[in-house]
Amino acid sequence: MIYGYVRVSTDKQDCKNQKLGIEQKAKSLGCSVDKYIEDAGVSGTVKAKKRNLWKIVKQGKQGDWLITSELSRLGRSTVDVLETCGILAQKGINVWFVKQNIGLDQSPMGKMMLAIMSAFAEMERDLISMRTKEALALRKQKGRKLGREFGSKNNKYKLDDKKTFILQELENGISKRKLAKKLNVTVATLNRFLERLQSSI
Repeated sequence: MIYGYVRVSTDKQDCKNQKLGIEQKAKSLGCSVDKYIEDAGVSGTVKAKKRNLWKIVKQGKQGDWLITSELSRLGRSTVDVLETCGILAQKGINVWFVKQNIGLDQSPMGKMMLAIMSAFAEMERDLISMRTKEALALRKQKGRKLGREFGSKNNKYKLDDKKTFILQELENGISKRKLAKKLNVTVATLNRFLERLQSSI
């Protein structure tokens, strides 16, 4: 089964352009798209499990292909994309990104590309963690409180009310994987929270 995946805003022209690229790539691979899965008006920040994209994970079988226009269609960051690709790889579903001309399949080259991307994702996690710890140290040096200041605006992000706990745990040296487990969230969710926190300091 060859799946074409498109994620668009309300611009149907963009949808057509994505499908055109997907069909051209499928043709170059000697096949055709059997089924399109579309997420219309859905942000890349929405987790894959909450998008129509997850239908491919649930319905797909080993040897199937998911072809999409570019990396950003699957997620907002390298970490998000790799998390989804890892789940697809576990099911034996191959992925092709048209614009980047990257194929993640079971071939030696495909496995090598996935390993390289995973290494970059790990580097991104480490950089986020390092920047967060540096920002935390600077905040403490300036005598600013770690938690949300009284009366400040609450944007109602999932982890905002656990900000003080998260910062204290990171300062104590806990790994983000263990911290995410404690919070009952994914590492990607924790990373997004830390990115927002770091940019606000």
